[in-house]
Amino acid sequence: MSFRVEADPSLKDALKNAQGSLSGVWVCSGSPLVAEICAGAGFDWLFIDGEHSPNDLQTVLAQLQAVRGYPVVPVVRPPVNDPVIIKQYLDLGAQSLIIPMVNNAQQAANAVAACHYPPAGVRGVGSALARSARWNRIPDYLQRAEETITIMVQIESAEAVENVEQILATEGVDGIFIGPSDLAASMGVIGQQNHPEVVSGVLKSITAARTAGKYAGVNAFDESTARKYIEAGAQYVGVGADVALLARSTEALAARYRAEASGQTPDSY
Repeated sequence: MSFRVEADPSLKDALKNAQGSLSGVWVCSGSPLVAEICAGAGFDWLFIDGEHSPNDLQTVLAQLQAVRGYPVVPVVRPPVNDPVIIKQYLDLGAQSLIIPMVNNAQQAANAVAACHYPPAGVRGVGSALARSARWNRIPDYLQRAEETITIMVQIESAEAVENVEQILATEGVDGIFIGPSDLAASMGVIGQQNHPEVVSGVLKSITAARTAGKYAGVNAFDESTARKYIEAGAQYVGVGADVALLARSTEALAARYRAEASGQTPDSY
């Protein structure tokens, strides 16, 4: 006896039905336990990062499985725009991808090709062996796979901002995700995500996406900055990270008790 299985909603499905901007949290610890904690926190989407985090295929798979039962959309970032790695992430069951360091339309087209089966792309066919098709339990997965996959490309350099209209015009690109940290570095103002030139690049990219009828997202851990970009039209925003939240919270807790031990009053720290 077999059961009919349907693919889960992807990020573009959530964005299409959203009433406002969707807030998301980065999961960088590599831990499925932490991923599950974050998945139950009430965020709209979860950013499982493979670029700057200690994640590999096994840990990404475990995190996708851990968050499966929660009303949150998992989004995965591979470490590089590479067709072999993207194929493996897709076969793990990642349906929403953010592809890093896309600087021009050709690189965007390469990302799209990596996500589609021939003749539209170059993705290898292994659905019978893969969680993506639930081991061939999703009917017609090979024919319908592109319907279940969201492809966001990352705008995180001055070159990408310059080429953002052409990137957005690339067939198969659902939208962009803007990375102000790398953008600042490429502009010679590393660490200054709120530098006027960086902000201008972010706003230009958001406007370009909305004009093209595609989705615009941005990373903004500072709340006032996040709200500024939401007002400018950003439809999904990364507003925090598991490791950063843990670091700042434990620092604050430790500082509180160190202060009390030294005789300071709560009002003095």
